[in-house]
Amino acid sequence: MIVAVDGPSASGKGTLARRLAQHYRLAHLDTGILYRAAALRALDRGGDPADPEVATAAARAVQLADRDDPRLREERVGEAASVVAAIPAVRTALLGFQRDFAHRPPEGFAGAVLDGRDIGTVVCPEADAKIFVTASPEARAARRFKELQAEGVRIIYERVLQDMKARDARDSSRATAPLRRAPDALELDTTALDADATFAAAVEFIAARLAGKRG
Repeated sequence: MIVAVDGPSASGKGTLARRLAQHYRLAHLDTGILYRAAALRALDRGGDPADPEVATAAARAVQLADRDDPRLREERVGEAASVVAAIPAVRTALLGFQRDFAHRPPEGFAGAVLDGRDIGTVVCPEADAKIFVTASPEARAARRFKELQAEGVRIIYERVLQDMKARDARDSSRATAPLRRAPDALELDTTALDADATFAAAVEFIAARLAGKRG
C-alpha cells in the first residue's frame, strides 16, 4: 500500500502523513528531509547549494540516517533545500531513493506513506491513494511564524510570508517535477480545517479508493 501526500510548505501535509502512517501501520518518509539533507551536506562542505555539481554530489551521498540530524529544521537549511530541489540532477539522484523506500519499505511495514511535492505526479504515480494538502499563503506563513517563535528565532511575520511566497514560486515554476496536484488526488484545503478534520477526510478518501480497487 502506497499513499502519496503532496502540498506546499506548512500546509499540514507532514502532520497528516505521519498520522496516516501510524493509523495504517505504514512506514513514513518525509521526502523534503532528503532535499534538506542534501542541502546541509553541501553547506557543511562549504559549497554553494545552487551549484549543480555541488548539490548533485551531496544528493548522491544522502542516507536515510541523515534525517535524524536536528540541524535539518534550521531556516537556512530550508531555504537552501528549496534551491537544491530545483536542480534536475538532484531530483534524479534522489528519485530512486524515494521509489525504493515506497516499494521496499523497512522490515515490518506493509507499505509506505510519502509526503513531498511531487510524490503523486512523479515519484509514485501508481500510488493507491493521492492527497494534495494546501492552505492560503497567509495561513501557512502564520503557522511557520509560530514554529519559529517557539524555537526562539527572531523574525517578523512579513519576512516569513515573503519567503513562503518565494519558495512557492520556485517549487511551482521549476522545469523538473513542479509542485502540482495529481488529477486523481483529493485536495484538502487546511486554511480553516483542523488536523482531526483533515485526517478524517483523508481516511474516508483512502477507504473509498481501496474499496474501488477491490471492486
